[in-house]
Amino acid sequence: MTNARGFAAFPPQRAGARFATSWWGRAWIQALEDTSLDHVLLRKGRAYAKHGRLGPITVSPGRIAAVAESEYDTVVRVEQLTDAAWERFLDQVAAKAGHIAALLDRDMPHDLVEAAEDAAVPLLPAVGDLEPECSCPDWGHPCKHAAALCYQASWLLDADPFVLLLMRGRGEGDLIEALQGRDVPAPAPSGVPAAQAYAVGVPPLPDPPPYDVSYAPPALGAASDAGVDVAALAILASSAAARARELLLRGHLPELTEYQDRVRLAADHDLGPRLGLEAAVQAWRYGGADALDVLDRAWTPPRRDLARAQALLEAGWEGEDPPRPQTWRNRWTLGPLQLRYGRDGRWYPYALRDGEWWPAGPPERDPSALIT
Repeated sequence: MTNARGFAAFPPQRAGARFATSWWGRAWIQALEDTSLDHVLLRKGRAYAKHGRLGPITVSPGRIAAVAESEYDTVVRVEQLTDAAWERFLDQVAAKAGHIAALLDRDMPHDLVEAAEDAAVPLLPAVGDLEPECSCPDWGHPCKHAAALCYQASWLLDADPFVLLLMRGRGEGDLIEALQGRDVPAPAPSGVPAAQAYAVGVPPLPDPPPYDVSYAPPALGAASDAGVDVAALAILASSAAARARELLLRGHLPELTEYQDRVRLAADHDLGPRLGLEAAVQAWRYGGADALDVLDRAWTPPRRDLARAQALLEAGWEGEDPPRPQTWRNRWTLGPLQLRYGRDGRWYPYALRDGEWWPAGPPERDPSALIT
């Protein structure tokens, strides 16, 4: 096939190596794990992928393939898009110049995938969309070899989203050629025609406000004469300026409770010890409001999330016996280390300090990355 692409076999990975880091790569793994009927085989597949037990990978329309352990032919099939679906997808790509630039920069924009889904074009696989086949005697669905192939494919997807599009039926060259032949829609008209604007003429400027040469704004220290805590006022002014800048850069700000905002201020101005918020400030600096929620509240996660985390923990363990944590709700304790699962889907590390658990680092989606 002219559209087939070959990739060299992955070598054994370092301890703690992670699979997909891009959001579309994680969606690929999610489809695999939600389809799997056996978490033990998934764990073996992760170990096979990390230990480099597969040969070179070939990606072509509708399939990815590799030879496992030098003897088993392993294939994972993906449904190809129809010609009509490809036309709708190309319409969505061409509708926004940023989509083309992002794809060429090896990025897959969220809004492009959402627009494609609205046009009935499923780019990312869902539960049951991956069809594994293998010549090994294992009856698992998928077997450990097919699971390993999918996990390694997530690395390919991270590096190049055109790999996903090739699986769906068309390679990068075909897509670029098809896009070059399309007209990008003209932007919707806005404002008024220039001739009409010039015909209005230049209206007179309003009179300037009165200017008092003797006026000077009061110094911040003058506020103390009115009984205002000048130090606190300076902190609030600095915080307001920082939040305004963040609002300009991001276009929005998360809504905070009074307690969360107090912790944020304490973290920004090193006031944790003074206000008795040392642990809260440390949690905030590692993960903001989500980390603060993990510090303050225990909750019971869905069983599927905990089962997937246990499988990741075992797959990432390099020794003979994987760790067996003491579990209570969203808190897993492994000796001097505790992992807490947040509502944001990430695991937060905690360490013992003077007999209490303290935030110990930034969160990870893969709990094994925190113990290796």
